Amino acid sequence: MTSQTTIDKTGPEDKTPVSPLDQAPSTGLRGHPWFTLITVAVGVMMVALDGTIVAIANPAIQKDLGASFADVQWITNGYFLALAVTLITAGKLGDRFGHRQTFLIGVVGFAAASGAIGLSNSIALVVTFRVFQGLFGALLMPAALGLLRATFPAEKLNMAIGIWGMVIGASTAGGPILGGLLVQHVSWQSVFFINVPVGVIALVLGVLILTDHRAENAPRSFDVLGIALLSGAMFCLVWALIKAPTWGWGDALTWSFLGASLLGFVLFALWEKRVKEPLIPLALFRSVPLSAGVVLMVLMAIAFLGGLFFVTFYLQNVHGMSPVDAGLHLLPLTGMMIVGSPLAGALITKVGPRIPLAGGMALTAISMFGMSRLETDTSSLVMSLSFAGLGLGLAPVMVGATEVIVGNAPMELSGVAGGLQQAAMQIGGSLGTAVLGAVMASKVDGDLAGNWTGAKLPPLTPAQLDQASEAVRVGAAPVTKDTPAAIAAQITDVAHNTFISGMSLACLVASGVAVVAVFVALLTKRGENAEAAGAGGGHI
Repeated sequence: MTSQTTIDKTGPEDKTPVSPLDQAPSTGLRGHPWFTLITVAVGVMMVALDGTIVAIANPAIQKDLGASFADVQWITNGYFLALAVTLITAGKLGDRFGHRQTFLIGVVGFAAASGAIGLSNSIALVVTFRVFQGLFGALLMPAALGLLRATFPAEKLNMAIGIWGMVIGASTAGGPILGGLLVQHVSWQSVFFINVPVGVIALVLGVLILTDHRAENAPRSFDVLGIALLSGAMFCLVWALIKAPTWGWGDALTWSFLGASLLGFVLFALWEKRVKEPLIPLALFRSVPLSAGVVLMVLMAIAFLGGLFFVTFYLQNVHGMSPVDAGLHLLPLTGMMIVGSPLAGALITKVGPRIPLAGGMALTAISMFGMSRLETDTSSLVMSLSFAGLGLGLAPVMVGATEVIVGNAPMELSGVAGGLQQAAMQIGGSLGTAVLGAVMASKVDGDLAGNWTGAKLPPLTPAQLDQASEAVRVGAAPVTKDTPAAIAAQITDVAHNTFISGMSLACLVASGVAVVAVFVALLTKRGENAEAAGAGGGHI
């Protein structure tokens, strides 16, 4: 087994390597593609896991630190905002300074921020260090893709990305299970402390195994104004999506931030045409497959993350499951992603991404439609069929869309492409939660008063109706301690049925989004620059 890590950056007379790291002799481990995959998977697992594991810990954090509901929301929103805003810039840093260095810094910073959260004794410190988690997590994700792209030869790249996608999918879906076990049997702090030993393992593996790969045409300068404009535009967009459920979609503040975001993106596009080394060369989007891959990631995240948001409330508040039980009921989704991702990678390598991507989104649409048919007494078996279909449908999309975006970008922009792919997923998830949340809230608000009156329950004042709607939107029944048992049962029945009607409509919208994604998937094709992959990698 050998590993070639030198990169010819000069003419035929000068063969000086780019970096002293590139002169390291092959040891059998350093630069080995599959060991590289294991290393980046360990690091990426922390970031993906933290996207969902913390949701289970939020009630315990709220109680222990005396936080308000809005404070607890920022535990998630602060992390998400920092991650989404900086992903593309972080990818550029990897292209400029090397993905190995960027990855290692990300690992150290993420693990340190996690440990700091576990030691925090106030909600302000928790939110602050969650922001740092997001910033360092943004360094990790595109760097991992850049390392895989540079290390694996073209014929093995899809399989590698398949396993990488499997790790992300399994970590995301497994977060509630692990989080429930840790919170229930250890403490909420353990949810964050667990990242410290994982980070140490990733750091040791990274130092021993990863090699520095820098493309011949890697950028040598920074587009500072471009970074500022893009970060500002992304911030305004994500901020508007986060705050819209609170402010209201018709509120002037919501539209002010959306307008500022649009202006920022326009100014960014104009500037990128003028600067010598742009942050994102707009020529990238002349590639129809790459553009389709980005749109596909957004649509997939809207359907998946937006729809899944309501399922957790359905399992816990309607079916009365504990966090651990709810996580276990999502195992079919996790399992199918674990099984489906490497198989999807092999299939995409054989037939190309177009058919697997379209088929995956079609299965996702069918599964989301199945979830729209869930009732208050739906059996675990029926639920599992929809969850399993969703996992199996998402697997080729997670793998194939990543390959389409990164594979259709020049090698020197693999970090930016990786950041673009992850940013598209984060924005899609935010859009899905915000838009489907608005659909859900509108349906609940429209149906609750009629359902309440139809059940001949005691009338509510407008203020009481608003409070009841807030509870029903998450599947909870607005029952007080002194409510008679018979009336409490009626209220619970009305609340759950009203919630189900809202969730069904949201899942139907998600299914429609997935149908649109089927047609977008037909515009994709194998990366034109795939032959550049593994140019500096070792033999397998």
